[in-house]
Amino acid sequence: LPLSPLQPNHPNSPPSTHARHKQFPIFPNPCYIPTHPNVLLPEALCCLFKTSYKGKGTIKMIRKCSIAFAAVCALFFAFAVRAQELTPVEKDKALAYLESTKKDVLDATKNLSTAQWNFKSAPDRWSIAECMEHIAAAEDYIRGSVESGVMKAPAVPGRDTAAIDAGIIANVPERKTKFQAPEAIKPTNRFGSPQAAIDHFVDSRATTENFLKTTPGLRDHVADSPNGQKWDAYEFILLIAAHSERHTNQIKEVKADPNYPKS
Repeated sequence: LPLSPLQPNHPNSPPSTHARHKQFPIFPNPCYIPTHPNVLLPEALCCLFKTSYKGKGTIKMIRKCSIAFAAVCALFFAFAVRAQELTPVEKDKALAYLESTKKDVLDATKNLSTAQWNFKSAPDRWSIAECMEHIAAAEDYIRGSVESGVMKAPAVPGRDTAAIDAGIIANVPERKTKFQAPEAIKPTNRFGSPQAAIDHFVDSRATTENFLKTTPGLRDHVADSPNGQKWDAYEFILLIAAHSERHTNQIKEVKADPNYPKS
């Protein structure tokens, strides 16, 4: 009987698995589907072919099936790297944090005299008025960075979001380590008065809360953070609340100074 083209001794039979491995090594990534006709296809793909080897026609079919399979793998990979969606519990947690830190800011700056607003414990320290201005300006600055930058960044799978969330809430308000504020949000009396800064802060915080409530995919975009970690958009919103808490603590430090005016 004549040899079938699939039998190993037929002159037109495809090269052996061993030979093809030498020429074109197989990549371990199951989503890498090479289309070169001499590259051994993954075993999982071989079951798609129910026809015998018939030269160029089969090669074209293999190429088409390989491309289709690669497309399926690409879609699967896209869904796999998509970060987890924000849960209702996470959203409620952030909203509660934004609300509680807003209340703390307003309580810390309530019924202050002009002397109390402007008191400085040292020439290089901020007054309460300057802290309030910085809190209000930073709210816009951080949220604007999220809207224009972070939300355009890709996802980064494999991050421990629970640990990062907890770290932001625990560490940012601590004032053991001092940092220089960016020039864009240093106090310059941009609002004209402490009360104007408070009003701006309240309006801006409402915008932040609405952004949290209405924006999908806050876990799906990740960018570099101030501490070098990769943070998603939700975590930058936590930063907004934690940052205001940090400077509320600074206001409390000013009030604790022995020379702080009594009225």
